[in-house]
Amino acid sequence: MKSQWPKPNAENCSLAELETAMRAAASPRSRDRMRAIRALILGEAWEGLVRIFEIDDRTLRRWVRRFNGSGIDGLVDRPRAGRPRKIQGAHVEQCLDLIEHPDKAGQTHWTGKKFHGHLRQTLQLEVGYSTVLHWLHENNFRLKVPQPWPDRQDEALRQSFVEQIAKWISDEDIDLWYGDETGIEGDPRPRRRWAKIGEKTRVTHNGDHIRMNVVGAVCPRTGEFFSLEMSHSDRECFQAFLDTANQEIPFSRRRNFLIVDNASWHKCKSLSWGSFEPIYLPPYSPDLNPIELAFAKLKKLLRDGAERTVDKLWQLCGRILDQFTEHECRNYFQHCGYRYT
Repeated sequence: MKSQWPKPNAENCSLAELETAMRAAASPRSRDRMRAIRALILGEAWEGLVRIFEIDDRTLRRWVRRFNGSGIDGLVDRPRAGRPRKIQGAHVEQCLDLIEHPDKAGQTHWTGKKFHGHLRQTLQLEVGYSTVLHWLHENNFRLKVPQPWPDRQDEALRQSFVEQIAKWISDEDIDLWYGDETGIEGDPRPRRRWAKIGEKTRVTHNGDHIRMNVVGAVCPRTGEFFSLEMSHSDRECFQAFLDTANQEIPFSRRRNFLIVDNASWHKCKSLSWGSFEPIYLPPYSPDLNPIELAFAKLKKLLRDGAERTVDKLWQLCGRILDQFTEHECRNYFQHCGYRYT
């Protein structure tokens, strides 16, 4: 029987090449095959290798044949097709339609667990949870946190506003400034960060609910950003902002439109706008105001800051606002896809 055992062809590669391939093997299965062939070349007993690697005689014979036929490449682990997917054929279109229209299944939205349960209980598909997640990723679906969005927008009014903005942008006599207010909290929500498994990450959270407001205006064409820190927002605070902005901003064009939302203090008839001409956004359209990008960056930089007093919060916010140079602000708008020619 011993004479019938196939022998590895030692001329296919040297022992040094085989050992190098073993160290570089991408999988334990490939490494075991190479170790077994090396042991046979060195004269190890066939029966001992079968016991050491916990394989049967037929498997070891197959390894030797693959090495003799293709050398080291024949021992490399090949991609495995695995079991066929349970979501196939007609089920694919049905599942795609369901995930895009959850209302057809009486749902408002899908989570992985809900969708998996629906496939198993309603469609009687014997499919695993991980398989459902892989299938969703392969079809370009991702789990996302929905953005709050009002349903009272006037699309015709929004489209008209966008077209008017495009005309003003091309006018060399007009600069567009975008203004708004934003609230800054003393205990902001921290963002996610990388950490070792098993270790807790902490940031300061005093729960004091300290809050202040920042009112600002930005010109995306030049990157100029002007802001003031306020205790709250009302007509008097906004008028103080307008007065200071008119004194400190070096206007470079004949007309300067200040585009703001429809807050009540923005529409007071007693306001003195100075060099600004007020333009109002369509209702429920904060996405048409690019200063939201600047405020989003501001809050991102403040997320890990926690202050116990309003004065310290003002100092921290002031240091961050000082970073909003014209060059950085203009580049940031361009990076976010806002182009201003």
